[in-house]
Amino acid sequence: MDPRTTAAREALAQNDPDSARRIARNIANPAEARFITGLAEALQGRITAGITHLEAAIALHPTAEYLAQHARLLITVRREAQARAAADTARAIGPQDALTHDTIGCVYARLGDHHAALHAFEPAVAMDGGNLEFRYNLAAALGFIGRTTESAAQYEFIIARAPTNGRAHYALSGLTKASAEQNHIARLEAVLPAAPPADALRIRYALAKEYEELGQAEPAYRHLEAANTAHKARIGYDFAQDAAIFDALETGFSAPGFFTGPSTVTDAPIFITGMPRTGTTLVDRILSSHPQVHSAGEFQAMPLAIKQLTGTRSRLVIDPETIAASGALAPETVGRLYMSRANQYAQESGGRFIDKLPANSLYIAHIARALPAAAIICLRRHPLDTIWSNYKNLFATTSTYYHYSYDLLDTARYYARFDRLMAFWDRLLPGRILQLSYEALVANQEQQSRALYAHCNLEWTDKALDFHTQSAPVATPSAAQVRRPIYTDAVARWQAHAGALAPAKALLEEQGISCPPPQGGRRETRLRGPGGDGPPSP
Repeated sequence: MDPRTTAAREALAQNDPDSARRIARNIANPAEARFITGLAEALQGRITAGITHLEAAIALHPTAEYLAQHARLLITVRREAQARAAADTARAIGPQDALTHDTIGCVYARLGDHHAALHAFEPAVAMDGGNLEFRYNLAAALGFIGRTTESAAQYEFIIARAPTNGRAHYALSGLTKASAEQNHIARLEAVLPAAPPADALRIRYALAKEYEELGQAEPAYRHLEAANTAHKARIGYDFAQDAAIFDALETGFSAPGFFTGPSTVTDAPIFITGMPRTGTTLVDRILSSHPQVHSAGEFQAMPLAIKQLTGTRSRLVIDPETIAASGALAPETVGRLYMSRANQYAQESGGRFIDKLPANSLYIAHIARALPAAAIICLRRHPLDTIWSNYKNLFATTSTYYHYSYDLLDTARYYARFDRLMAFWDRLLPGRILQLSYEALVANQEQQSRALYAHCNLEWTDKALDFHTQSAPVATPSAAQVRRPIYTDAVARWQAHAGALAPAKALLEEQGISCPPPQGGRRETRLRGPGGDGPPSP
């Protein structure tokens, strides 16, 4: 290899894009010069410029490495169909190095194609088994497709070489339920004092999960409180940020003419919405048991369609400005752009697909008007179980959707506004949304599953009752749970933490939301009292 190429690549590895770009000017190979320049541009946040340089490099010399990096940048800017095509071409050419295999796998994982990702991660580890990032990606893919024993072995490999690796500890704890005979508590407690803050966050979450599964509420809460308090301080969250989004939705859709007009889009996707950790993955598995339905996973096709069409300048996908601007959009345009994006994730042809992004609850009116044939479901769970389950789950730390979840009172405030918004959507779109009780579903699986199928205009199949036998990948924290038959032991878990949840309970009751001991069956939660009904129906 040209020494200048080696030097430029080393500069990129050292996060020195200026030196890489300067050296690239003197590289004799024009394709390599454009490739390195493109990566340098991307490293400095100029992704579009980086893509342009990579495309020039590929035109000169289409290698698997160039195409894989092109796919990586394309997925960053949400050009999913092009990213898949580039990754497919790179795989067909045949990567010559571990990093290129891993890069292709990461693109497929972002697209939700975990089987394809696995086939790329395996050769990456075979070529460079000492790279712990490659090992982690392989372990995650194995876990997503249900090969938990193999996944655990990969995580153990990582932990043996990096004892404070919080990602590996947290992921390993999520593969199985802890028991008195088999748990990781002693090891987790031992490595916690030496762990850097980001690793300590995940180790504490793993400890909280395992302590709770062993019935030890006090240490579970202690670790969660320490982890969440520190992380909330790091991100600087204020509930006013989310309150402004709820206000903008209610104000906008209360105004005459806001996001109105015809849509002739006939596609009929199924949307499963609601707050996270309320049974959305369970419902996804029940519905995808139908032979004509498949799960496309959690993707942001609707949020990104709205963001793209409004053209607002903020870096956030959703904010009050974007919501306000969406009122002038044509529903049909939104529906067609949504389907164009969604079809890049819906890997199976024919039938209907499920979009399981919980945060689509914020877009229900956009969905209903842009996609008149879509089925919309919102999962509801006991308020305090919802709050506790959100508080104890570590969501993607970079996602602003879930920043409320690092504080119990913030989570209670979010729940109150979510509940009010769902009542608002019900009045705006009468009969359009099935609000499905998690407690009712686990208490009477067949009855509620039949109602679910009827709402989605699906012919009943008894396979819905055997959802846990599906082999399809699961890339959510509920992976282990939905591979078991339906169970009721997740109901009323909040009661073990009643003392810690007392302030949240009081806040909800001040908002007119009751939190009774669970009685089973369908529970209706609606606000009462002054202001409790939200804005008037337009």
